Amino acid sequence: MAISKTISTVHGFTAKDAYIRIEDIKIIGKDRIETVARFYLSADKPSFGEQPLSCLYDLEGHNPIKQAYLHLKSLPEFADAVDC
Repeated sequence: MAISKTISTVHGFTAKDAYIRIEDIKIIGKDRIETVARFYLSADKPSFGEQPLSCLYDLEGHNPIKQAYLHLKSLPEFADAVDC
């Protein structure tokens, strides 16, 4: 599971259709997920950036990974991301 979108870094680098993957998931208690969204030029290249994420976790909902992706895609800066 991953998403794709154009990412621009603070250093002026732009990656068109960057591959974005949720990694390092930690479930905190019964209601929180902490994770990292890592950015790649493609799935087989080293990462060039990351963004820490934290969101609510619903024990009765989707699996934690899917919930983290849904949260990521709900953020304004990732709203136009597409599944890949």
